[in-house]
Amino acid sequence: MNETSIPMQLTHRDIDRIRRYKELLDFYQGKHWEGRDRRGEKRLTFNYAKVFVDKITSYLMSGVNLAVDAIEDSDEARSKAQRAEAALYQVYEDNNLEQLDLETEIDCAVLGDAAYKVTWDQETKQVRVTAPDIQGLYAWWLGDDISRLWRVASKYCLSAEETELLYKVKPKAKTATMVEVWTAWDFELYLNNVLQEKKPNPYGFIPFIIYPNLREPKKFWGISDLTQIIESQRELNRAMSQLSRILELSGNPIAVLENVEESEDIAVRPGAVWNLPEDAKAYLLDLLQGGGVRLHIDYINLLYRTLHDISESPRAAFGGAERDLSGVAMELELHPLLQKVRRKRLIRTAVYNRRNEMVLKLLERYQGESFGTNRLRVVWGPVLPQDITRLVANEQALVQTGIHSRRRAMDELGVKDPEYEFNRWLEERQTILSMNKELNARSSRGRARERASDSPVEGIEESSS
Repeated sequence: MNETSIPMQLTHRDIDRIRRYKELLDFYQGKHWEGRDRRGEKRLTFNYAKVFVDKITSYLMSGVNLAVDAIEDSDEARSKAQRAEAALYQVYEDNNLEQLDLETEIDCAVLGDAAYKVTWDQETKQVRVTAPDIQGLYAWWLGDDISRLWRVASKYCLSAEETELLYKVKPKAKTATMVEVWTAWDFELYLNNVLQEKKPNPYGFIPFIIYPNLREPKKFWGISDLTQIIESQRELNRAMSQLSRILELSGNPIAVLENVEESEDIAVRPGAVWNLPEDAKAYLLDLLQGGGVRLHIDYINLLYRTLHDISESPRAAFGGAERDLSGVAMELELHPLLQKVRRKRLIRTAVYNRRNEMVLKLLERYQGESFGTNRLRVVWGPVLPQDITRLVANEQALVQTGIHSRRRAMDELGVKDPEYEFNRWLEERQTILSMNKELNARSSRGRARERASDSPVEGIEESSS
């Protein structure tokens, strides 16, 4: 095997990155203490790190919709855009992407990086969207332009049964190490460092989207949400453990004897009698005197505040506002969280648009579709709870004055499929107009009959007589 081949390069590539991923995963799962546990040492773990990651991810993914807008102003272009949007929603449903995106975002917040893979499944004749483990992905980019990937390698392990099922090859061992190497032109497949297949890339693009949680300037790999709070989290665990030991000892007081050379049968229990020599002194050690516990509690509160500040997750984000706040005041209180979510959404918008673009290309290639040239958009839901009544009134005014379209208003209100809802509104409107027209016609005929029956025939007969 050539030492310069891709599988051999992966053995020594990105070692520090892979090790960092392992450490971050352990920390997220609650492995916070360093060193070996000494006998009798109390080690409490309060996994705020996991809570912060899950909470921020929940705010980030609070409502994600997609939209496809036609660039050309024609009925044909708009029809193609509608079909493209419907096709994307079908792929989202087939792949259960709402759940996959949430799980991927948690993984991304923990590790600092994540990825999607978009391929065509020949058996089911459907687009497959998966989220491969970032720990097995390796990327090559052009020069100093980290946005231009020219090669991606994916390394993963399969059981012997899976290998035979997928690739019709039975490995000698119980497991096999697979390496996929993708460029825009070629595809290579290695099994246990042996080249099994090499062919032109059937898609014409690299089917991977690798993206960071938060981007560090001029760096390809991202930053984990845990990096900033590791030290504060560990110190909080240490301080809480120390306070717990103090309270435990205070509940089981220590007997202190002065001017005593030997002691026997000295036990702290109700009704105990101690025999002490002359000039000896005995008392119980009070670890809580002098307000010492208050200092520990103040320090813990300081660490607690530090965790919230560094993670950009104010206490109000957890529903713990200590006072009633108006909408604007609440937004100011949560402003750090809103800014962090916004930075993440800027990255995710490009990722989801790129993924949707890949999906449409595969559908056009393998199903003969023609979706035209469209503008892909991601419509994010509001991070904070909204006053729907006020929001509807605002959008109504914007639509009536021609500032917003009806579709834009529905996007802002979080309607998942504005085009479908608008078409339903048109159908209802047409039905109502038809009903009104029919009722008006019936009413007109009724009034005509009433006028005919109320003609002055009797008056004419009286005058003639």
